Parts: sequence; structure tokens; C-alpha cells
Amino acid sequence: MKNHKSTPPLFWKGRQADTIQYWHQKVRCVEDLKINLEKYSENLALLGYAVDEGVRRNQGRMGASSGPDGIKNVLGSMAYHLPQDINLQDFGNIIMEEGDLEEMHMLTKSTITQLLGKNYFPIILGGGHDLSFPHGSALIDHLASTGQKLGVLNLDAHFDLRPLVNGKAHSGSPFLQLLEYAIEKNTTLKYACMGIQNAANPISLFETAKNNNVSWMASEHCNLFHWDKSALFLKEFLDEVDKVYLTIDLDGFASAYAPGVSASSPMGFEPSFALQVLEILAKSGKLISMDVVEYNPSYDIDLTTAKLAARCIEYTLRKIYE
Repeated sequence: MKNHKSTPPLFWKGRQADTIQYWHQKVRCVEDLKINLEKYSENLALLGYAVDEGVRRNQGRMGASSGPDGIKNVLGSMAYHLPQDINLQDFGNIIMEEGDLEEMHMLTKSTITQLLGKNYFPIILGGGHDLSFPHGSALIDHLASTGQKLGVLNLDAHFDLRPLVNGKAHSGSPFLQLLEYAIEKNTTLKYACMGIQNAANPISLFETAKNNNVSWMASEHCNLFHWDKSALFLKEFLDEVDKVYLTIDLDGFASAYAPGVSASSPMGFEPSFALQVLEILAKSGKLISMDVVEYNPSYDIDLTTAKLAARCIEYTLRKIYE
């Protein structure tokens, strides 16, 4: 398949051990996107979205297409603390070798739909945040017959509620697209954001958020000093939904912790705050999938951002199974 690239098994590497002690020993690489469920109690799927055309369309700096492999490279050397009987597979990367962004969205959505249908917990690595439209729409379709309400929690400096440009999607439009898609499918979607920065979102986007019943917390309140307010925000969000899709845009972190992103800022939350949020979501029993987006290795320093992304993934999964 021209728009899919499998991960070579030798890509996953790290310290050697006689038993499974590290991620690189546990991950198994899948050659294609034909998803066959095996006899495991739990199934985790890593899938890269190595596409940053949406970032280009949104006038961001390019380089996030290299993000998935950058995150996987760090994950491989991390200590493994998940149950031994989990099926942990790397389904490679969706790449934009030919076609347009809309075709990549269709391929991404169909792949995630297959994973959900086979009882996998998808962990998607970006790539641009336009990923959230195919990811979220796959979840909406998956839950359509269950009557369950989907909630999207976005850790991000931006609402990403911008309209299409010349009828085309971009990394700033996915959640407006998702809200419209939910209406089209005659279902409800709860969208909430933590980390919103006023300087990064014009008044028009705050109006769009209000008109679409979006809940948000401003960046200046996303810290442990204001944790009571954050905990209440999360409780109200979780009480309103049945399943949760978590999306982490690394530019929600201050650039001291995440320099390697598509749109960096010296403002933003700290890892200690994010981990508290991730633990609450993981232990809610409602988390159905997650992604980490906008990692741009071209601007990273000492793999700081890649390590942060990998730690967010590892911490969330570990807390689910504790």
C-alpha cells in the first residue's frame, strides 16, 4: 500500500534483558493494515499518522510527519510495566506518498474503525492535529449503535475550531468538523479543552466554542495550584459522557518541556499537571482511545519533547491497568 509504511522489527531497540523488561521486547510489528485479532485479554495498537499537510494548510511549521517514528524510538527503550498478557502491536505509519489530505483522513478513519471493531485500544501518533477528525469520526461511528455519548478531551493551547479553508480541512479545523459530523450522524458529542491560551485564540474562536457548548479551562488555571478547579472540570466532563477520546497536543505544554512542536509557546502547562489529568482519565474506566500530536523532531532539544510524549502514553496505559 503506497500510503502505508510498516515498521521494521529492528526499528524497536533498547537495553537487552532475558525477560520482557522493555517496550522494544514486547512490541510486535505488523506488516500491513490487515487487522486480525489474536487471543489476548487486552489489545493495544500503535499507529503513526506521519502526515503534516494539515499543518502546512494551517500555516504552521513543517516537520511533524517525522513525529511518529520519533516517539516510537523513545518508547522502545522505556521500561515495560504493563501486564505481560497484553497484545501490543505496531501497525506502522500512514504516510502521504500520493493523494491528498482528505484521502489520508479516509485511510486513517477506516484503519481506526477496524481496530475498534477488533477490540483494540488505539494509540495514534502524529503528525498534525487534523488527525482528530478521522480519529474522532471513527469513534462516533463505532459508538453509533450503542447509544453511548462520546466525550473528547483535548489538552491543547488551541481550540482548533477554525472553519475549513477553501473547503479543505487543516490542523486548526478538526473539532469543528467533528461537532458538525456528530450533528450529521444525529448524535451528541461533548468537546472539552484544557490549556487554552487567549493569545493563541482570537475572539471569534471563543464565540464558536460558546455556540457549540464547548467547555474549556484557560492555560493560567491549568496548574496544580488550581487543581481543585481542574478536578471539578474533569468530574463534570466525565459525568456527562460514557466514553472518552483523549487527544494531547504537545503545544499545550510550555516550550521549556516541549520545544519540538509545530507551534511552540513559552506559556503552557507543566508535565506534573498533565499527569494528574491523565491519571483521572485512565482510572475513570471510560477512556476508549488516545492520540499525541504535533511532535516536530526538527525543533526538539535532546529528545525532550519525544520523551514527554512517550511518558504521557506510558503513564496513561500504566494507570489504566493498575
